[in-house]
Amino acid sequence: MKIGMIANNRSGPDLTVIGWMERVGLPDLYLDGLKAKIDTGARTSALHATDIQTFERGAGTWVRFMADSGHGLCDVPIEAAVHDCREIKNTSGIPEERFIIRTRLRLGLRLWTIELSLSDRSNMTFPMIVGRAALKNKAIAVHTKHAFVLTA
Repeated sequence: MKIGMIANNRSGPDLTVIGWMERVGLPDLYLDGLKAKIDTGARTSALHATDIQTFERGAGTWVRFMADSGHGLCDVPIEAAVHDCREIKNTSGIPEERFIIRTRLRLGLRLWTIELSLSDRSNMTFPMIVGRAALKNKAIAVHTKHAFVLTA
């Protein structure tokens, strides 16, 4: 059996075990190797973003922001369609209005679409958190003792 996989006795996909911290990619945003905390206590995933500005493109609202390429600096300009705008509680439990985009998440060899809130996480250890909504129905279990189970 491959590391990071557990055979499932029931019909359906094998369970993929990931660490509490992994390197992830957001290929639609041209970001790769981001150090992300897998945070099942958070519902929504979040990406560190600064200089967030909205603009109109076609019939929709878009957002332009700076993101961290993985070197600790917000040095990558990104544009994405706004999927939603909603109140999300920050780490202190205080609700704040955040823009939500939809993008694909790469975790190991797997790739799927998630909702991602944009937030200034400069005071946080991780530029990204992967919340439980992103993991729902993906046959993923988080190993709370180990980090980088799938990625180095």
